[in-house]
Amino acid sequence: MPDMKEEIETALESIKNVLRIEGGDVELVDVKDGVVNVRLTGSCAGCPFSQMTLKNFVEKELKKSVAGVKSVVSDQ
Repeated sequence: MPDMKEEIETALESIKNVLRIEGGDVELVDVKDGVVNVRLTGSCAGCPFSQMTLKNFVEKELKKSVAGVKSVVSDQ
């Protein structure tokens, strides 16, 4: 059975594909107690909508795909 970090990495692949359409990207920094710490890069890094993207898209998709994800926070 894969561990949570592996499941998150797998789920992030489909999320990355969507972000890359707009020139952005996301990388996993750490996972602790169900809190996923990510870094938005590319055009997402300076975008005024990055927090909305983080909560409304990245967090929502990870919660849907990986059991135990409580929240997603940005390392920026």
